[in-house]
Amino acid sequence: MGDTPHRSAHAGTGGTRVATSHERPAGASARVAEPSGIPGMPDNGLGGGGGLPRARAFGAERAFRGLTLAAGTTVLVVIAAIAIFLIAKAVPALRANSESFWTFEGWFPNDDPPKFGIGALAFGTVLTALLALLMAVPVALGIALYLSHYAPRRLGNGLGGLIDLLAAVPSVVFGLWGRDYFAQPVADLSAWLNRYFGWIPIFGEGPYGNSILLGSVVLAIMVLPIVTSLSREVFRQTPTANEEAALALGATRWEMVRTAVLPYGRPGVIAAVMLGLGRALGETIALALTLGSTYAISFNVLQSGGNSIAANIANRFAEANDTGRGALIASGLVLFAITLIVNITARAIIYRRREFTESAA
Repeated sequence: MGDTPHRSAHAGTGGTRVATSHERPAGASARVAEPSGIPGMPDNGLGGGGGLPRARAFGAERAFRGLTLAAGTTVLVVIAAIAIFLIAKAVPALRANSESFWTFEGWFPNDDPPKFGIGALAFGTVLTALLALLMAVPVALGIALYLSHYAPRRLGNGLGGLIDLLAAVPSVVFGLWGRDYFAQPVADLSAWLNRYFGWIPIFGEGPYGNSILLGSVVLAIMVLPIVTSLSREVFRQTPTANEEAALALGATRWEMVRTAVLPYGRPGVIAAVMLGLGRALGETIALALTLGSTYAISFNVLQSGGNSIAANIANRFAEANDTGRGALIASGLVLFAITLIVNITARAIIYRRREFTESAA
């Protein structure tokens, strides 16, 4: 029925000890010493091969993790250092200011007592950036969709490269071009808009020249390659299965784009628009050459005038005294805060969109 354990030679004297080969646990190998084949692994003679090797105390993965942590921490430290520097330099000028920094529309930091405010500058900064996005984003999305889904591959790659070259043009070139060659066409357009649409408050009377509209048009051309390039790459990442499924159900090319491409690329488009907004908010030289450098809050985008925080810093820094430089640094602190708020808002929108998409899936 079954093999009985082999007893020792002393069984006649009453010994009942089982042979040594049968003392190992069930499932153990019959060989007493079998090399495991793994360096550093203890040889216990078990069929399972023993325990796993111990992980190294310091490896490539841990080094890479530490490097990325150090890089992220460095970015936060730099941002905090910039904020501390701006605050330290701005506080003396803010204490010497005799007017409200948030509501006063003038800029006289060199007077005695100094008087300056950020209201008109912040208004001009936000207004020019929003108008630039309003003009650039629809054109950029149309170009991106054409290059990614309508144009032949060779034509799309060639035109995409040409559009990307616009991002390499220095901003001072755009500013000089806008001031010397584009100002008169924009003035003629302003007169036409006032003649036929003057009942709209933003299309008020002249004089026409270096205005919010001119600066916004130049900014729109500068923002266009950024939004176009990022949007095109996002649209090209749309899964082919989604596009083919929409076409197989009888959708036209535009219906496929509307139902498969645009929803998939929406977070990327939002990121591209916010990146373009950050570029428009921080632009300096182009706006310094195309705006009228006036300090007033006005919704009339056609009239000569307008100013922005960055352009005002470029125009006024050379003539500023100690208090004036502190006032300009205080305005830079406001621009720094606006940019941070824009970036944080963009990240929150993208995160909420991704969370909604993952939960729906």
